[in-house]
Amino acid sequence: MSKQTGADDQALMQLAAQVGEALKAQGLMLATAESCTGGWIAQACTAVAGSSNWFERGFISYTYIAKREMLDVAQDTLGAHGAVSEPVVREMVAGALRNSHAQVAVAVSGTAGPGGGTPHKPVGTVCLAWGIKNGEPKSLVRHYAGDREAVRRQTVRDALQGLLDLLPHAPDKS
Repeated sequence: MSKQTGADDQALMQLAAQVGEALKAQGLMLATAESCTGGWIAQACTAVAGSSNWFERGFISYTYIAKREMLDVAQDTLGAHGAVSEPVVREMVAGALRNSHAQVAVAVSGTAGPGGGTPHKPVGTVCLAWGIKNGEPKSLVRHYAGDREAVRRQTVRDALQGLLDLLPHAPDKS
């Protein structure tokens, strides 16, 4: 492991710990819905001691079928926009909240590479979404540089940072 990778892992752990502190302070639980990161966001969260106080569950939905069955993503949405799209990650967030006991969720879907890119969605294209139960999900598209691991690592970082940005606005659980 390079020094940079170790520093990056530490930064992800610190972000995950901050997310946990914010969730715990508000009495909220988190669910993740991941495609291109394959559970890395959930892993970063559950690597934090005491995360069972704020991490409820993770969904790894790598295929269209998994997105439909686990997260209730509509076939029409997948057909019209493809898995790497803001409409799909917004439906993933909504499905994670519906199919868990969490009040907060994050979802990601992207093309980490090295293959799979298209002219409209090149390798490094990732869609992220965040949501609070009974709220409207927020989403965005990022274009990351680097190899597969770099794209995935940047996705995890931005997913966690997005949760931190979202949480000051989360309602109390009660």
